Amino acid sequence: MDDGIDMSESGQAGDERERRWRLAVGADDPSSAALSETDKRLSAALDALYGDGAGDAGADPRKRRGGLGRSAPKVAQWMGDIRSFFPAQVVQIVQKDAFERLNLKQMLMEPEFLKAIEADVNLVADLISLRSVMPAKTKDVARTIIADIVAKLMQRLEQKTAEAIRGALDRSRRTNRPRQRDIDWPRTISANLRHYQPEHKTIVPERLIGFMRQQRRMVDLDEVVLCVDQSGSMASSVIYASIFAAVMASLPVVRTKLVCFDTAIVDLTEELSDPVEVLFGVQLGGGTDINQAVAYCADRIERPTKSHMVLITDLYEGGNGQELLQRLAALVRSGVNVVVLLALTDQGRPGYDPKMAGSVAALGIPVFACTPDLFPDMMAAALRREDIGAWAAGADIKLVRAEADDTMADA
Repeated sequence: MDDGIDMSESGQAGDERERRWRLAVGADDPSSAALSETDKRLSAALDALYGDGAGDAGADPRKRRGGLGRSAPKVAQWMGDIRSFFPAQVVQIVQKDAFERLNLKQMLMEPEFLKAIEADVNLVADLISLRSVMPAKTKDVARTIIADIVAKLMQRLEQKTAEAIRGALDRSRRTNRPRQRDIDWPRTISANLRHYQPEHKTIVPERLIGFMRQQRRMVDLDEVVLCVDQSGSMASSVIYASIFAAVMASLPVVRTKLVCFDTAIVDLTEELSDPVEVLFGVQLGGGTDINQAVAYCADRIERPTKSHMVLITDLYEGGNGQELLQRLAALVRSGVNVVVLLALTDQGRPGYDPKMAGSVAALGIPVFACTPDLFPDMMAAALRREDIGAWAAGADIKLVRAEADDTMADA
């Protein structure tokens, strides 16, 4: 009996090895019992992207490649299969491979495909870049998808941003008519001890004592200018920056401007009440003229000592690099709090121009990459005029140093 058990276990192990091998190489023989129906669906879904294009009759096996064709329903079914076999993180990797290997950006023109695809920030960037050539029906679907992604990102980022940036209470002044969350409970209890109710074992306060909120006029508010590179390499950073700009614009404690640029400049400040409309105003792609964009922002800064400019760019300058450095130096001398973010993404190490980054850092400007989760805290530190270098060290972020040949470690 022991021999029989050993043989059975050995046979099962052999079948599993054969199954894995056939799934790995895509060699699914219909007569083989190693693959179940589910396995065959999985193999077919992967073959569509990574296979050898066996469906092309008469094709040379050495030259054939995978393909999904132009049928949107077929692609939608393929995406459904991929989602059923893999977690969301793997689905997004497969989608990225599909865009690159099979030129699936053309498929984004089809509403059926848009409804089937796994939505993320990268998809928003693809939809925005193609909106000018989308038919009206597809554009409506794209707008709905973008609105859904933006709503999820807002839910993730809005509360933290508001809490980090919202004006603090003025604890030096008291009021007897505080809001509930502004009540100073230790002082209130101390002032109302004589109103203790033994039968209820509690105090019924007659007089509330609390903190008085700061009343700030619009003219006194700090101003934040987000100047964002919208060239193709910065697509994800543009999405996040636009959402943060919309969040900050909704806060009554800071004035926010959003300027996007490549070789042209788009001022989206007036659209910040609608994040989706902001994103549809972005023009992803094109070259980069950072100097021109910084000049535009500098001209619109009214009170330098109350202003903060966050320049989000990889610093690959297509314009006048020397003039850019001179403009940034002039802003710093005038009192503007300048921060340069090489990327605002969930990913790690950004691609950037190390020579320009070192030159900007030599001006005393902090230069680094930042994740969306850390951006609210960074912005709050900037508004308090804290040492951003010290803040970055506390957040385990390495700043670019003044040496031009230095490279930045992972954020």
